[in-house]
Amino acid sequence: MATEQELSDFLKSVEKRAFKRSVYHVRNDESALDIVQDSMMKLVEHYSHKPPDELPMLFQRILSNTTLDWFRRQKTRNALFSNLSDFESEGDDGEFNLLENLDSSDASTQVESAESSTQRAQIFREIELEIQELPARQREAFLMRYWEELDVAETAAAMGCSEGSVKTHCSRAVQALNKALRAKGIQL
Repeated sequence: MATEQELSDFLKSVEKRAFKRSVYHVRNDESALDIVQDSMMKLVEHYSHKPPDELPMLFQRILSNTTLDWFRRQKTRNALFSNLSDFESEGDDGEFNLLENLDSSDASTQVESAESSTQRAQIFREIELEIQELPARQREAFLMRYWEELDVAETAAAMGCSEGSVKTHCSRAVQALNKALRAKGIQL
């Protein structure tokens, strides 16, 4: 059984990576934070009696399921409503101006040149788009192995599949990403 301190230390150790992973999936900081918090609460509420060495796999599985639940809710919500509330903001004249609501980066905080920054951002965007195009299981295996840095056994346990399946999914994901990025002229 994990002590309260062990549970707290574990949650502190995974919070940043879990948040980054969630942001990568849902592309929204607030939603990602909600997903991570819900996952942490579920772990504490339902699995605090488990030994500390089982917590990483349990948490990864809970995080994956909570993310899938978020996507299901979004799909249902979007099917029912056309929601523009993310862009609703009135200016001084009472008119909505989309351009005023878009985030713009402060050029004075940039150390690298605008050209290299733009090029780097474009490459990252292309990589993210290609990762999003991967089949769900390949994407999940790829992110757990290379983003979360879980080993094959941990990834298999979190995904609920065999180690061979994890290796196959990762191999296919890497091949697909390599092929797609080379076709776009991106060499890593």
